[in-house]
Amino acid sequence: MKYFIIVVLFALSMCIVGCGKDENSVIVDTNKTVDVNDTNTTSDVIQVYETNNSLYNTRGIVPMNINFTSTISTNNSGAYVSSQCYTKTTDTKGGVHNPCFTCHIDSKEPNYINDWSLQSDNSFGDYTKVNRFTNLFKDRSAIVSQISDEEILSYVRENNYIQNGQILLVNRLNDVPSDWDINNDGNWSGYTPDCYFSFDNEGFDKAPDGNYTRWRAFGYYPFLGTFWPTNGSTDDTLIRLPKEFALDANSSFNLDVYKLNLSIVESLIKQKNVAIDATDESKYGIDLNQDGVLTTATEIVFKWDKPTYDSGSGKITNFSMSYAGLAKSLLASNEYLIAPGLYPKGTEFLHSVRYIDVDGQNVKMAPRMKELRYSKKVAWVNYSEMSNSALTEIKEKDAFPNRLRTITGNTEYGTLNNLGWVYQGFIEDAKGELRPQNYEETMFCIGCHSGIGSIVDGSFVFPRKFDNTHFQKGWYHWTQDANGLKNIKEPKTPDGRDEYSLYLEVNHAGDEFRGNDEVMNKFFDANGTLLQSQLDILKNDISYLLIPSAQRALNLDKAYKVIVEEQSYIYGRDAHITPITTVHDEINTQESNGIVTPIKYY
Repeated sequence: MKYFIIVVLFALSMCIVGCGKDENSVIVDTNKTVDVNDTNTTSDVIQVYETNNSLYNTRGIVPMNINFTSTISTNNSGAYVSSQCYTKTTDTKGGVHNPCFTCHIDSKEPNYINDWSLQSDNSFGDYTKVNRFTNLFKDRSAIVSQISDEEILSYVRENNYIQNGQILLVNRLNDVPSDWDINNDGNWSGYTPDCYFSFDNEGFDKAPDGNYTRWRAFGYYPFLGTFWPTNGSTDDTLIRLPKEFALDANSSFNLDVYKLNLSIVESLIKQKNVAIDATDESKYGIDLNQDGVLTTATEIVFKWDKPTYDSGSGKITNFSMSYAGLAKSLLASNEYLIAPGLYPKGTEFLHSVRYIDVDGQNVKMAPRMKELRYSKKVAWVNYSEMSNSALTEIKEKDAFPNRLRTITGNTEYGTLNNLGWVYQGFIEDAKGELRPQNYEETMFCIGCHSGIGSIVDGSFVFPRKFDNTHFQKGWYHWTQDANGLKNIKEPKTPDGRDEYSLYLEVNHAGDEFRGNDEVMNKFFDANGTLLQSQLDILKNDISYLLIPSAQRALNLDKAYKVIVEEQSYIYGRDAHITPITTVHDEINTQESNGIVTPIKYY
């Protein structure tokens, strides 16, 4: 079954993944937009990209040559095992640190990985037990000291994604370099960026001509550890459903239908009720609040009953929840399917990872992207198939503990996670321009987006989306809210604990590598005791933990820029200045990692 899914998904990705130019323009509306690329909205002038070459690699670093055509790893065939997995969970004083629960946790159906036991299990193979992320051990103090605050600020304030309404990478992909063109057809067949980061007051992105791109930004609780801004990067995430989900029953564009379908998907992914604007259910023929009559609904009520499957026709009917508009009839025909914890086929995510900008003591998202990450669900994988995949992986791990995973994909099409999704990324080249990630660089994404207990259908943050009590009812880009993360209450774990406080409590640090001295000094006393007074502040203001000081932000920007100039991503892309001493160069699989009581939620 596992190998059948791999073949089918790769074939589907070859057919489906692409720029989607024909389906991404719809009817324009005249809502006011906030253009996060508008240089007139701040005092910082974004310089014209091509004239600012003085910002690039003034230190004489010779960048690595990038092989875009190979589907064989140069450095690390196990790159799907993240650098954080090599953390020493026992310190030199015998203290135990558990950042592992952030990824390896008891999971909720239909995620059948349920890998909480890996928190205390050193079950690495002969190959993966060796830490090949050697950038972790480099001392970058001397070279970072050559980068002034002024230089790094000029660099991060330059927009390397879009200028004058033109997405810079599109021009390069339209005249695709031969070494990016894996199938040698003269065209770029992967995803072509089509988001303009110009958002209206409901978080919808619009093109310069006013058309909706269907990308919608949302606020969310940043995932634990690495993705906290205090550890080196800001980021954002956008979602887009297939075009059919933005059409009414007459196949005409309808923003209300699209908004409703997004809320229905949110309810299914979170497996909980989701508040909506007052909606006349009779208009859509759907009992959204599940009260048995078509009235006015103010919430999507999550109530799922197993549908009926006809083995003769192979058709599924009697869905207890439904999509709206044209997607409702497509559900009835089974062209699209629906289930708790699963996105509809064709769902896309766009995730930009960015530098940190500093304006005085104000720390914020920078215009410059480190990476642009894209994913698309190219196949519907049902509960049985997901269960079989998980069981097969467990069986293979037991039978062949040293066998590496087979990751299918390439530079042009991206890589597959074997659960219906394709992942593709763009990252800075040595001059700061975005380029495609090659096979090995993209493999880095697959381990986290498959095979761990903490994800929901391959995703991390949409299940963590803010509810309607937040700014713009949770649908907004970070740049639209002047308050940022300030005064946002701490998120809860599924069993009701304060999530960020739990991380600090069991990890005794603010990052997996225990290298964030700023968090350590703020939240722990000299004896390493977690300070309740600081947790009390955190409960009502997550920015107190998540946002770094201005100087730390600048230092981390500088450290990452050196990696860019080296193009050494395959050796690790974690920003640090001095060598990290809290990671293994090789894990002794015969020794206990010290974690005796794993964290569980259910």
